[in-house]
Amino acid sequence: MILSDLNEEQQKAVQHGAGPLLIVAGAGTGKTTVITERVAWLIEQGMAQADEILALTFTDKAAGEMEERLDKLLPYGYVDLWVMTFHSFCERMLKNHALDIGVPNDFKLLNQTEQWLLVRENLDKFNLDYYRPLGNPTKFIHALLKHFSRCKDEEIWPADYLEYAAGLKIDLDKMESTGGKGKNKKESEVDESEIKRLEEVANAYHIYQQLLLDNEALDFGDLINYTLKLFKERPNILKFYQHKFKYILVDEFQDTNWAQYELVKLLASPKNNLTVVGDDDQSIFAFRGASMSNILHFKEDYPKSVEVFINKNYRSRQNILDMAYNFIQLNNPERLEVKLGNEKLNKKLASQHKGKGIIEHLHAADEGEEVAAVVNKIIQLKNEDSYASWNDFAILVRANNQAEAFLNGLSYAGVPFNFVAAKGLYAKEVVRDVLAYLKLLDNYHESLALWRILNLDMVKIKVEDLMELTRFAQRKTYSLYEAINQIGTLKNISADTSKKVAYILKKIKEHTALAREKSIKEVVLKFLNDFKYNEYLLAKNDEKSFSYLRSFLKKIEQFEKTNNEKNAANFMQLVELELESGEQGDLPKDVEEGPEAVKVMTVHGAKGLEFNYVFVVNLVDKRFPSIERGELIELPDALVKEIVPQGDIHLQEERRLFYVAMTRAKRGLWFSSAENYGGKTRKKLSRFLYEIGLEKSKIKNQKSKISPKPEIKNFDVKYKLPTVFSYSQLKAFETCPYQYYLAYILKIPVRGKAVFSYGKTMHSALQKFMAMIKQSAGSKQERLFASDNREQLAGSVKNKLPPVEELIHLYKESWIDDWYESKKQKEDYKKQGEKSLRGFYQQIKDKLPEVLALEQGFNFKLDQYTIRGVIDRIDKLGDKVELIDYKTGRAKTEKSIEKDQLLIYQMAAKDVFGFEVENLTYYYLDDNSAVSFLGSERDLAKIKEKILKLIAGILSADWQAVATQHNCQYCDFNEICKYREL
Repeated sequence: MILSDLNEEQQKAVQHGAGPLLIVAGAGTGKTTVITERVAWLIEQGMAQADEILALTFTDKAAGEMEERLDKLLPYGYVDLWVMTFHSFCERMLKNHALDIGVPNDFKLLNQTEQWLLVRENLDKFNLDYYRPLGNPTKFIHALLKHFSRCKDEEIWPADYLEYAAGLKIDLDKMESTGGKGKNKKESEVDESEIKRLEEVANAYHIYQQLLLDNEALDFGDLINYTLKLFKERPNILKFYQHKFKYILVDEFQDTNWAQYELVKLLASPKNNLTVVGDDDQSIFAFRGASMSNILHFKEDYPKSVEVFINKNYRSRQNILDMAYNFIQLNNPERLEVKLGNEKLNKKLASQHKGKGIIEHLHAADEGEEVAAVVNKIIQLKNEDSYASWNDFAILVRANNQAEAFLNGLSYAGVPFNFVAAKGLYAKEVVRDVLAYLKLLDNYHESLALWRILNLDMVKIKVEDLMELTRFAQRKTYSLYEAINQIGTLKNISADTSKKVAYILKKIKEHTALAREKSIKEVVLKFLNDFKYNEYLLAKNDEKSFSYLRSFLKKIEQFEKTNNEKNAANFMQLVELELESGEQGDLPKDVEEGPEAVKVMTVHGAKGLEFNYVFVVNLVDKRFPSIERGELIELPDALVKEIVPQGDIHLQEERRLFYVAMTRAKRGLWFSSAENYGGKTRKKLSRFLYEIGLEKSKIKNQKSKISPKPEIKNFDVKYKLPTVFSYSQLKAFETCPYQYYLAYILKIPVRGKAVFSYGKTMHSALQKFMAMIKQSAGSKQERLFASDNREQLAGSVKNKLPPVEELIHLYKESWIDDWYESKKQKEDYKKQGEKSLRGFYQQIKDKLPEVLALEQGFNFKLDQYTIRGVIDRIDKLGDKVELIDYKTGRAKTEKSIEKDQLLIYQMAAKDVFGFEVENLTYYYLDDNSAVSFLGSERDLAKIKEKILKLIAGILSADWQAVATQHNCQYCDFNEICKYREL
């Protein structure tokens, strides 16, 4: 129930009506709850529809968490929630409207590495003198890109920068023309040198932007700035979205930059129904520590805004909160509490839990003993707390490179852990194995790559045989590949090894041939299957490695989408360049994904999370607080629009970071340090330990060792189960729960199928073609689902039919060229597709359908569960609608069709859209026939009962296999499943 569990301050924030609202919410005070309840309250009160509220966050995880909570709060479901990051929102705007400002709407969004590659490949175009790199340009390019990114944060365009530099030059020329009054010769020379430097940077920024446009690409900063440009230069588009979004909410407002705030102000005007939520003490991403800048600007821009201060904490014990509060006050007067006046804003958090938390300092002689003290304490707490799970523990480091010792310690002790880092994919063993194999296929004589393959656990070639092969290769000056090709001439090699080597050589040749015709992804999946790699990981229940594989395969897919030369050699060249740039590969970002585990992460990564027991480690001088690293290329103060604080900005930011670390803890907070980290000098304790008053309580001479695989009670590994369900999920579980486990819990990568590539192609072509027909009638799906859908059904729609060749063109443009077994199969599908679409055209030629919606997503509630899906097409039939789902294949009879999918759509159409359904139709594209039916009340009751039973089965985590010859024959996992019946 909305509002039922909220305190007085939270209720005041949620129930605020029109006008601007500033919410200052401290750590653990239910900030996300307030935002989601406010969205739900606005919808419940009829003040806005779900798609008329825009909620902006900073991370995909935060947006996902809000959506998840709204799923539970909204009683009937919803069509389109605009809960997303700033970048996702702007990308959506530009995909729809970029052409209106001369930017291609099919732009490629470059990540940091791709930006680096673009500059590196065009470095000679930058005409650098002052900043010309004498050696390796890697660090210089990163510095330049970081500077450009800062410019975009402040909405500084290249023209602005060039104008600023030109203005300085004019001032200097004027001064020189007057004889240099007020300046001596030396000062004038310094000024001239600085102006040349600024002109060079401004020009480089201009060239970089032009390179992006020439390559039809944008970076993340461009998403915000071009959206701002769109709204400023195209008032009609701005007006449309100002009218659309009746209420706007911004999370983590303290970390918004100038450009993001300008965007929000534009959208919110003129109604100014803008809610911002922030806490300056938790600002750890703002430029130069400008933690209060936009909050203070907000108060200036909206002097009559309502202010709500929330300080009841539902996370931590009071003594933990008191320590954190006393500590962060050392940042005074550069805190909001001081700026606004203490009598108005009291940021001392009040715990809603009784009792004290544990606060301890573990001090050791060296890093090994520090690690042992932390790991042993975690095991002790786990054994003593029968309710504790591994997810209750977090080890927080200041930087990723400080985590390795703790990872090794946890591994040695047999404690499950998850290193939550943004980068490091290419260093993971499973990815290194795949990279080695791709390198080998590109060049058989890459001996190190082949050595890695021969050493794979699932290959298990004897060590003595490998040594013999290596010695033979060295003696003959052969590559290892040449040596194993002559294995028959060696007497001391075992028969088992000879057999395995013959198999490997056979597969290398097969996969080399495959790589000439198929995608890299297909080759990789073939390697994983043929070398029994997936089977090996499944036997170990190695969910982590499967997640790394999924991330790596996404990387390959991205490469194949954006490169014409899609071979393994070019992909490996890209990876080598990325490694040269410092890129280590993106890791999966979901902290809660996979089995229970102790989380090891940076303090930055822990923002927004909470744990029962938190360990903040390596608390010594120069580690935490870290050494200040200023900007290599600083932005001129005259161009900075944000309010920058006074004093030691770096120390203030490090304090905020330490405050965030402390306020993650619910019941226990440990600080750890050591005297020796391998250097020559003894380490000093972190100044923060003195500032929180713990330096005196350190445990001296704490000697600890980790017991290998100690007895750990309650060692129960659990997986995160879904909170939202789809028809395909439910169908997979119904067919075989173990298949569901492999596909949706472990998420094992599988080879695609020709029928799926063909099906997606046909769906895409039809969606684009029907959208053209729909647009010809002036119908806009953006506003389709208004408060009363009867208006949509009242009038007739006059559609126009484009020529059939337009449909065929869209078909060819949409063609997905993957997963076909042979060229003949591919051609057969191509011919069938064109024949089917021409038949489809003839079917609708005489009587065009009145299309209401295409690819219409929905979320609807079934009891407390959310069901999600996408309806291919919704047509108007008088004052009712027809729901259509396309199928590739030939028609079935009504008795033989699987009705469940469309019955789910029927429930959604009624509950979410308010439509009365006339027909549910499966449209079979191969012969352009259709089977229609309508679910009775009895049918709908039965499908509801069935869905709830399947969901209960999934949530029980009982993955019992249903192994039948029929099921296993068509299962994607029949090659690795231990229960298979073939």
